[in-house]
Amino acid sequence: MEAAKGRGARSNATGRYETNQSEAFDDGWTGDDATPAPLRTILTPEHARTIIARNDSPDVGFDRSINPYKGCEHGCIYCYARPSHAWMGLSPGLDFESRIFFKPEAAGLLEQAFLAPKYRCKRIHIGGNTDPYQPVERTLKSTRSMLEVMRRYNHPFTIITKSVLIGRDADILGPMGKQGLASAMVSITTLDRSLARAMEPRASTPAKRLEAIRKLADAGCPVGVGFAPVIPGLNDHELESVLEAAAKAGATSAMYVTLRLPLEIKDLFREWLDDARPDRAARVMSLVRQTRGGRDYDPDFSQRMKGSGPVADLIAARFKAAIKRYGLDTPRALLDETQFRVPPEARPQLELFG
Repeated sequence: MEAAKGRGARSNATGRYETNQSEAFDDGWTGDDATPAPLRTILTPEHARTIIARNDSPDVGFDRSINPYKGCEHGCIYCYARPSHAWMGLSPGLDFESRIFFKPEAAGLLEQAFLAPKYRCKRIHIGGNTDPYQPVERTLKSTRSMLEVMRRYNHPFTIITKSVLIGRDADILGPMGKQGLASAMVSITTLDRSLARAMEPRASTPAKRLEAIRKLADAGCPVGVGFAPVIPGLNDHELESVLEAAAKAGATSAMYVTLRLPLEIKDLFREWLDDARPDRAARVMSLVRQTRGGRDYDPDFSQRMKGSGPVADLIAARFKAAIKRYGLDTPRALLDETQFRVPPEARPQLELFG
């Protein structure tokens, strides 16, 4: 299907849990049809009862996380969070990019969790599913409001994004970073602006993401770069150049993840690849399968993040050499969980839980 302007997915197939399945297709009469209306982003408030999610996945580096939004307007075609929209009866395709849910009570729910008598402080990761700094954050400020709560309680957190908007909150991230209470990761998948525009249509440009790293580093917040995902045959040749550019901007650590194609993502990615990069589509998919034991995806916890086989081993070796060369192999310091304090002005609220 033809790409919608500013969107990554090429289709909007019904979610896998729906009884009735439907999918648009080209019937050959498109030229005679009326011009479709532009795809608009729809914001919907979600009145959650809790804000902190927990997981026990052995290959995820945190067990507590917060996701201010469901769905992501950045539209990254490879996003591993896409299948989660099916749980709401929506499509992991275009719905994921245009039907965005936000939590208006997010900051209040976070403070309520911190005030619970049995609460025990442990690092919280912000943005483990969808980006906490997608375009709607400029006006909704859901992420900002939660960072303000983190600051009041001296609560340690990590955060990941591919948006320059994180620089807006350097006034919080900088001082908390200096205190050992915060660190950030900025994801950069390519320095090629045209590839970024095709693959991540509404995310910040590569240059802007480097700017975000520089701003956070200058403010005193430890910041790393995530080369994620590595897509063999598409962006893997940029691994060293991305890491070098990030190090020059002030990054002190790095990570990578090999492309993952679970559930609906494999079909969405193939559609995009055939349309956006038809000259290399077959080779890319062949190399991806070589990192997954001959399949599009292998969910085994022991290797799903990095893959296996000669292609995956080569990526790992290049990454290890590059982070050493550019000084990105500094171990990330553990955040300080002993500084957590309930502020005096919140204590009257705490008595309500007694």
